[in-house]
Amino acid sequence: MKIAECPKCGEKELGKGKQTGMGSIIPNGKVSFGVEIDHIICSNCGFIIESYVKKPDKFKDTNY
Repeated sequence: MKIAECPKCGEKELGKGKQTGMGSIIPNGKVSFGVEIDHIICSNCGFIIESYVKKPDKFKDTNY
């Protein structure tokens, strides 16, 4: 589903950013390098609208 506008300020111009390095996510209970996180960001107010990991399969068999 494509997001059309920012829910906070209504801006229609959105951008995509990547969080890497020390800001990555590490699966619980596994020895692993971190996984990059992608964000959909409002280009007006900076609100992070959506975030997701690049390799969700690394989080299988992690105790929730």
